[in-house]
Amino acid sequence: MNKMTILFPGSYMNYRVIDDDMAEEYHRALETGLFNILLFNYDHWVAGEPLKITKQEDISEKVIYRGWMLKPEQYKQLYDELNTCGIHLLTDPDAYSNMHLFPNVYPYIEEDTAKMLYFPDGKVDVDLVKKHFKRFMIKDSVKSTKGTAFPSYFDQSITQETFDEKMKIFYQYRGDLLTGGICVKEYLHLKHYDNDTNEFRVFYGNGCIISISRNSNQPATTHKLPQSLAEKYRKMHSPYYTIDYAELEDGSWKIIEAGDGSVSGLSPHQDAYAYYQSLYHTFNQNNIS
Repeated sequence: MNKMTILFPGSYMNYRVIDDDMAEEYHRALETGLFNILLFNYDHWVAGEPLKITKQEDISEKVIYRGWMLKPEQYKQLYDELNTCGIHLLTDPDAYSNMHLFPNVYPYIEEDTAKMLYFPDGKVDVDLVKKHFKRFMIKDSVKSTKGTAFPSYFDQSITQETFDEKMKIFYQYRGDLLTGGICVKEYLHLKHYDNDTNEFRVFYGNGCIISISRNSNQPATTHKLPQSLAEKYRKMHSPYYTIDYAELEDGSWKIIEAGDGSVSGLSPHQDAYAYYQSLYHTFNQNNIS
């Protein structure tokens, strides 16, 4: 049996020890007996120090990164530096950007997601937006500020002046993590079960579904994601990625997010052991594209 290799971030104090927040995945991956593990000095490397990697003799042809988000230019740098060490990541920089940056993936999922306007320079024309959307939400090219003091949506009453003031809060929350321009998305009315929405995260790999899991702490009795919708997006421009889906108030379903699989977290309460078993078999029962 040929094992696959996973690259995880090491801890801040000692890169040879797994980062505490990734420990569950690390241990479950090892328990499967299907993976070799590499660790690297993520925090210090991001801060500009030389790349350091734990030694591993049996490195698979393609290595899967499981770790923290990187801006596209950082990911490319990591990819290139690893290549010089003979370590070849499964996802190349173009594929990473294809799924990590929402404006890149939007044209391919447009019919099943909220309508969007993109302002690459970050200067949002509120009057233009209000001509398209009654209510709208804000994110950069990767993430929103969900769960913060920043408004979850704006409506027709917002003025350019007030909006610009509110955006100062957005930029404070995103800080150094701010990526790309500003995406203005039509606000969707999600169905609630008590206080929980009904969201699912689907991991895809090598043209297959790796896992489908509830992603918003909703009870197991909520409606399931339609299999046909999940199957529809099995072949995007990446070997390893995620798409998040949510049920709307009217019972229909929409895509609410997409992401690179390397930096997408597992869902709350997802069985990590089963996930890593499925991850391995997805890429070993079929040839890696």
